[in-house]
Amino acid sequence: MVSAMTRDLSRAVELIKSFEGILDGDPATVNLDPYLCPAGYWTIGWGHVVLDPRGKQVKGAENKQEARSIYPGGITKAEAEVLLTDDIRRFAAGVEKLLKVAVSDAKFCALVSFAYNVGVGALERSTLLKLVNQGAFDQAPAQFLRWTKAGGRELAGLKRRREAEVRLWQSAEA
Repeated sequence: MVSAMTRDLSRAVELIKSFEGILDGDPATVNLDPYLCPAGYWTIGWGHVVLDPRGKQVKGAENKQEARSIYPGGITKAEAEVLLTDDIRRFAAGVEKLLKVAVSDAKFCALVSFAYNVGVGALERSTLLKLVNQGAFDQAPAQFLRWTKAGGRELAGLKRRREAEVRLWQSAEA
């Protein structure tokens, strides 16, 4: 199988940037201060979850001061790029460990975007991964589309993201 380190992850980066950390829909901008994502986690840059000094994810509106104290001056766009690059590497390595079958770079990028959003642990427990590892690639799109809720309610942004992941999964190179 292909190593995550030798894969072209540019489509995962593009997809993630198009859905993470953009307040006004302009991909040229990035949040420079921590913000509360729809799932209730404090996040900065392109979806980097803020971690406290113990490595625990900072969650909940009541923890705004804690999140801001970790990044008191916010971050620059260059720092956001570094965080995203490091996160992508970590998530790509996590996806690679879970895969038991070979997939194209496009399919791999769709899975990395998915894991970046829901977590590697959620991917590991998912029917999506089970079907992919069985080679049932044609069943994967429906499984991506099951993951459109946060806090028990359907979110339009998650629906659009899952649809974009499905398009990447099914792309010509896939």
